[in-house]
Amino acid sequence: MPFETVVPCTSVNDDLPFWQSLGLRLDAIWPADDPQVALLSGDGVRLRVERADHPAPHLRLTTRDPDLLARRTLTSPGGVAVVLDHSVPPMATPEPVAAPMIRRLADSAPWVIGRAGMHYRDLVPDRLGGAMIASHIRIPEGGPVPDMVHYHTVGFQLIFCLSGWVDLVYEDQGDPFRLHAGDAVTQPPEIRHRVLHASDGLEVLEIGAPADHVTTIDHDLRLPNGTDAARRFAGQRFVRHRADAPWRADGAQHVQETGIGAATGGVAEVRVVRGAGPIGSDAVTFGFVRAGEAVLALEGDRTVLGAGDAFVLPPGRSADLRDGAETIEVALRA
Repeated sequence: MPFETVVPCTSVNDDLPFWQSLGLRLDAIWPADDPQVALLSGDGVRLRVERADHPAPHLRLTTRDPDLLARRTLTSPGGVAVVLDHSVPPMATPEPVAAPMIRRLADSAPWVIGRAGMHYRDLVPDRLGGAMIASHIRIPEGGPVPDMVHYHTVGFQLIFCLSGWVDLVYEDQGDPFRLHAGDAVTQPPEIRHRVLHASDGLEVLEIGAPADHVTTIDHDLRLPNGTDAARRFAGQRFVRHRADAPWRADGAQHVQETGIGAATGGVAEVRVVRGAGPIGSDAVTFGFVRAGEAVLALEGDRTVLGAGDAFVLPPGRSADLRDGAETIEVALRA
């Protein structure tokens, strides 16, 4: 039994051409000699157009037709307003608005319940004017995750496993695999994926740009769906970084590269750093202390950082990390 949206009008015959011009088909009409009711359907919508004097509803029609979108609002002869909008809002990446920022785990920032029951802690409260979002995510109790195949309309997205493990599956990336502590993936724009199982105490770092982006459920695709490791999604490749990747010496630091810079065409660089040394670049630099304790020296101020603390540096600003923490460094140009 389908739901119907009741659309009042003064003349069914006058209204029908309007609704049919929007792609709806006529399913039934009565009485034949003086129509009082017409049923129309299409694209999952069912309308009951009837002669009545009650208030008209406000309808929203999503479309990708640029000619329709340019008109913004249509009005039926019966007075029903049809607002035209994008089926998925187009992605917009604002210019980053940043000042140096430190976010401490000890500051007791609230954990909130988000998608699929996961707990989220916001690491960049102002989101750099909408340019990026960084979240510390945890699943306290392991087991199957109530997730569905979905994708994000996003310019860049990183998942870094901080502790525990999580089973994931991605479009064209073969069978499900387990992401362990120290492992990471970059999720190219609109790659379909699903979270399957998690260990007790799973914690991950998730970074996305822009901050406001749409998550869309794909009800039709079944994963896994095969392997096409070279496939690009909006010019980016999927990357799976492993904790046992080699380290190289860089002054007093040891650096573990992830290959994400090349895979994203320079949209973002991601590396793991151990030891003391400079941090910062010509891009927005986000840092997250994964383990140990460090001193962040910035413009004469020295701040002790511990595991779970995060910081942001604006483009062109640098700082010094001292002591032996392990830090995840993301230089973001998205």
